[in-house]
Amino acid sequence: MTDRAASTTAVIVPCRNEQQTVAAVVADFRAALPRAQIHVFDNASTDGTAEAAEAAGAVVHQAIRPGKGNVVRKMFSDVDADLYVMVDGDATYDASAAPALIDRLQRDGLDMVIGARVPTEDDDGQFRAGHERGNRIFSWLYRTLFGLKLDDVFSGYRVFTRRFVKSFPAASEGFDIETEFTVHAADLRLDVAEVPTDYGSRPEGSHSKLATYRDGFRILSSAVRLFRHSHPRRFYGGLGVFAAVVGLILGIPVVVEFIQTGEVPRFPTAFLAASLEVIALVLLTGGLIISSVRQISREQRRLAYLAVGPVGGPPSPLAIPEPEHDQHDQRGDSDRQPDP
Repeated sequence: MTDRAASTTAVIVPCRNEQQTVAAVVADFRAALPRAQIHVFDNASTDGTAEAAEAAGAVVHQAIRPGKGNVVRKMFSDVDADLYVMVDGDATYDASAAPALIDRLQRDGLDMVIGARVPTEDDDGQFRAGHERGNRIFSWLYRTLFGLKLDDVFSGYRVFTRRFVKSFPAASEGFDIETEFTVHAADLRLDVAEVPTDYGSRPEGSHSKLATYRDGFRILSSAVRLFRHSHPRRFYGGLGVFAAVVGLILGIPVVVEFIQTGEVPRFPTAFLAASLEVIALVLLTGGLIISSVRQISREQRRLAYLAVGPVGGPPSPLAIPEPEHDQHDQRGDSDRQPDP
């Protein structure tokens, strides 16, 4: 267990048009984590989000590419700390819960702790019924596909270790970035946990950027893409088995008819059945090849994770050391004495 005071903590806040709420978020997290440095990443806002955040005392960064996934990629690249607290800038998450999330992460040696959303009494419909049902369905889907027992895979309130952040290959561009966190943890078999946290309503005049159906379809597509990427043998193998079964269903009557009559009157059906069997073989073979390549990628990311070193501990022996420069290297050529 590492003392929280000995670790540097960064609060990273992705924002787009959150002028009304970002100052309160900065103030609340400054009170909850007085030693932390607060970074606000303004994602091409058209209001005064950046100015409000800077006036509240945050370090403001500009993220030009639109989309939360693009902002997260920049946050993870530009901010250096031992612990990262990521939170949305809409003032719906409970800042006072941050120390408890950090304590849970350090006490149990975890790599990610999720603030699972629990609507408060004054929620006033912020966690809309459609979003709540979708969250339950997609959480079940990700539990089934990737094996992590999580109830809120879309929460924007999370605590990460430096190891997690610096080994995370962000590929998503939008709101499906939260699901990619889950898949990264499952892929490297990292330890994660959830801690229930209050989830309040937005202030009047503040609106969610989440489009229920558009982003829901995008998240579903992301689940398929991530499953294909993480488990190619199961994905392509399943498709291959399906194609083989359909081919057999179509082809067996043709073979029986040929045995009985010596003719193939249904040639298109026979051609389709044979084609499906070839496709099945290609899918099964491709799945095995991609799975081998994927294993190499997984090992490389595991090495990147191990190279960072534990929170508050010495650097990992896998880390590349900084080159040493002696005094002769630091002087100019004119100062060097010729060899005798």
